[in-house]
Amino acid sequence: MAMEETPVWKLLIRLSAPVMLALLIQSIYNIVDSYFVARYSAEGLAALSIIFPIQLLMTALATGTGAGINILISRMDGAGDTKSQKDIISTGFFLGIMGALIFAAAGTPGIRIYYQISSEQELVREYGIQYAQIIFALSLGMFVEAAGTKMLQAKSDMVLPMCAQVAGAVLNIVLDPFLIFGYCGFPELGVRGAAVATVLGQWLAMAIVMIGFIRRYSPSFGRVTLHNCVRILKAGMPSILLQSLYTVYIVGLNLILKLFSEDAVTVLGIYYKLQTFFFIPLLGLQQVILPLISYNYGAGKMERARSVLRYSIVMSSVIMVVATAFFIIMPKSLLSIFSTREEILMIGTTAFRIIALSFIPASFGLIFSVYFQGINRGKESICITLLRQVVLLVPLAWFLHFAGLEWVWLTFPITEVIVLAACLALYTKQQSGNRH
Repeated sequence: MAMEETPVWKLLIRLSAPVMLALLIQSIYNIVDSYFVARYSAEGLAALSIIFPIQLLMTALATGTGAGINILISRMDGAGDTKSQKDIISTGFFLGIMGALIFAAAGTPGIRIYYQISSEQELVREYGIQYAQIIFALSLGMFVEAAGTKMLQAKSDMVLPMCAQVAGAVLNIVLDPFLIFGYCGFPELGVRGAAVATVLGQWLAMAIVMIGFIRRYSPSFGRVTLHNCVRILKAGMPSILLQSLYTVYIVGLNLILKLFSEDAVTVLGIYYKLQTFFFIPLLGLQQVILPLISYNYGAGKMERARSVLRYSIVMSSVIMVVATAFFIIMPKSLLSIFSTREEILMIGTTAFRIIALSFIPASFGLIFSVYFQGINRGKESICITLLRQVVLLVPLAWFLHFAGLEWVWLTFPITEVIVLAACLALYTKQQSGNRH
């Protein structure tokens, strides 16, 4: 089978390409979304920058749960156990639906409080609430699509999810200017239009994934059980924590940056939009190596799992060298996509050049975290996540902010170097334990 016999580097390249293309299109639509909103209103761009960590929280629950499904199905395939998969499939879709219902019910009242804390500008709050209410109420498309995508990826089917995500992103990009500005007879919805375009794209992607999944695999659905809910969430918990704690630290950083200016908050929001684009190859690698490592772990082929780790580290390091060069050499050009305000360009140029120093060590931490998750060492993966997102980032930023805004940006490279050292220590300990 390909998972066991194809040379690792060939497998990584073949499986990564469609995932990276899908992520590329998605990141472009994130940038385009913000671009059109910025042209509509500066307050709208600020509102989207503030809501971004909450969107990350939604994505964390959706894709993290999907990662748990992915891991369990891959391990079952590796061990030759196909009978138990139908219960995992049913339970996975159930968890996706429940995640959407939770955000629909709790998101609307909670978002008002969040914006009261996060911004002092009334128009920013108004735009943010308008956008969030639509995103929360219609989040089912994102949650179900994420579950279906991870099931397909567990079967080494990277093309159908790519087609679904590309179609959804293209629809979003096409609809944005019409719904935001009211071109060609469409209603001028402003920031609401960006939200409507986003959810329509998500629902289209969900429809394509579900139709393709049912037609290709004729899945036999089983029982939804509490036991399997726990198994899926336990397997996916490192991914859920990794992404959801982004919300915690971005909100924390926003509150610290707000002490300097709202322009600094906007710069951080712009950075994360662009970071997603430049981190696409690394994110694609993560999605591909998780089922590869899980499958070979389930099949008892640990040397091949370690080979996946080694090749992934080399590939991710090369990718991050390129990303670092872009952020150091041309920060103003990147910032100008969203804003030409002198204050934002000045703050952002310094921020981008300092933060870029964290990219290469960050790539190690992200790959090691997925490796530990794939070999059923979730505790190590969670420790890496907690160290970065909870122990270091926000406390360091708070401590350094007393020295000035430039020092806050140094939080990123300092944190990633410490996390890299911790990853190497945990890996060495795990290898030593295996030998004994």
